[in-house]
Amino acid sequence: MPKKSEKKTILIVEDEELLSEMYQEVFQKEGFRVATAKTAHEAIGIARAEKPNFILLDILLPGDSGIYFLEQRKVHPELASIPVIAFSNFDDLRMKDDAFRLGAQDYLLKTNYTPQEIVSKVKEYVK
Repeated sequence: MPKKSEKKTILIVEDEELLSEMYQEVFQKEGFRVATAKTAHEAIGIARAEKPNFILLDILLPGDSGIYFLEQRKVHPELASIPVIAFSNFDDLRMKDDAFRLGAQDYLLKTNYTPQEIVSKVKEYVK
């Protein structure tokens, strides 16, 4: 088992408790250290404190959206280089365009991917 310092950290930003727990479990089984947030504001604070290797970002969040998080990520230099995959059940072209424009590596529809497939996608960006 890798030492804590050797594990890659992922921040999962997901407001639905059941989904958050499911993704957390899947990523932990794959050897990731996992931090979670339920809102964009909470995610900014956790990302600044934890400096994760990767962020899995739900777009539809209570209060400010994942798009707000992506905008704020650009304001904070320590967050700007952290890769992000946006994922949502909201299939909206404008939202996708905004996510990509603001630096998301990918935009996945939750219903089109199993949790294991999402882990595989994340692993493409985390070496």
